[in-house]
Amino acid sequence: MWLDLQIFGFRALWSPYFFLFVLTLGIAYYLITGPYRKSFSTEAEKPTSKQQVYFYTALILLYVVKGGPVDLLSHIMLTAHMTQMAIYYLVFPILILKSVPEWIWIKVTNLSVIKPIFKLVTKPLISLLLFNALFSLYHLPAVFNFAKSGQLEHTSMSLLILFSAFVMWWPIVAPIKQQDTISPLLKMGYIVGGSVLITPACVLIIFSDVPLYSTYSSQGAWIQALSLCVPGNVLDGLQFPISGPEMFSSMNILEDQQLGGIVMKIMQEIVYGTMIGRIFFKWFNKESLKVDPLPSHQQAEHVHTV
Repeated sequence: MWLDLQIFGFRALWSPYFFLFVLTLGIAYYLITGPYRKSFSTEAEKPTSKQQVYFYTALILLYVVKGGPVDLLSHIMLTAHMTQMAIYYLVFPILILKSVPEWIWIKVTNLSVIKPIFKLVTKPLISLLLFNALFSLYHLPAVFNFAKSGQLEHTSMSLLILFSAFVMWWPIVAPIKQQDTISPLLKMGYIVGGSVLITPACVLIIFSDVPLYSTYSSQGAWIQALSLCVPGNVLDGLQFPISGPEMFSSMNILEDQQLGGIVMKIMQEIVYGTMIGRIFFKWFNKESLKVDPLPSHQQAEHVHTV
């Protein structure tokens, strides 16, 4: 498959402009949180080493799924698309929320244009329903095919769902300490609820006995979707016609569709399960520290008895 993808050229495979964009984000993070942080706030603290690792890991993942060959494959195979979606919407936002210093989040969310909207959409019930509703609607065939019909439509839908993903994870990760008001038990229930709400979209894809999306099953729609990341002159200059996704995979369209749904559900369960585990053990350790030690005179009696 790798050799086959080479026909689309370096720009389609490696997205050099997107790489420069990601590189710019990395430089901006270094400058804003490092040498120039006092220009934004006199109380601004430098991010910890862990935060820096989280941020640059997030940038690497961002480039891999939206700039590297995975992005090209996502327009060819639904399995690659679902892998991209799982990392882009379920992993990337967590890393960014954890990596950006609290003082930056406070400044951004307190902007007069953002504050009222953000205060509304980060309410747990609204944030949970917003992401899962948008994610499910996106995977309805009519909406999905529309989103793949042009660059503006594709980018707009992608950014809207990404925003809702940040909003969805906000109550759980809570990058601003004062807004970390949900109990660990409710956080775990929130994540379980998210797992339930995202299931219908995956089930629709896994158990359908016909191809759902014309962007993978119709040659015209597929070429249109492919043009989102492959320059038009490259597509027009191919030495042989390309008929569809089956030229790049041993699976047929229906098998690819079913596998895509399974991959999405498994990756979602891994991410959600990991978050539940982290919340539980953090809660358990915190509760353990609350256990009062024996009073000093009882400790002395205990030692004497021993």
